[in-house]
Amino acid sequence: MKIQRRNKAHPEFSLAAMTDVILLMLIFFMITSSAANQSAIDVKLPQTASVENNIPNPMTVSIKPDGSYYVDDRPVSRELVEQTIVSDLQNKSAKSFTIRADETTMHKDVVFLMEIAEKHKLSIAIATVKE
Repeated sequence: MKIQRRNKAHPEFSLAAMTDVILLMLIFFMITSSAANQSAIDVKLPQTASVENNIPNPMTVSIKPDGSYYVDDRPVSRELVEQTIVSDLQNKSAKSFTIRADETTMHKDVVFLMEIAEKHKLSIAIATVKE
């Protein structure tokens, strides 16, 4: 006696679930990409009451409280900061950089970067956070 199966499996793939997953991934990456521009150097920025439009600069120079310098999150000695800034901005259209100094950083370290900008006619911005 031959027994036949009544229910044969018909494999079908629903694209609705795949579309939902792809849309969720797209939203996730769009949200996280806006936060990706933040620097990895941990400095506590000074606070300000007014904030103007944030115009991103092609380079960020961070100064930690101990006086160590970071150009685009790469550690650079004080002696090589000027050379690194000038050579990195040489091929960029916007000749400017942002100074991200910790609120407890010595004033002389920030002035040192300002002198470099003045000497080479570079524009600078000082990063702050809103109160």
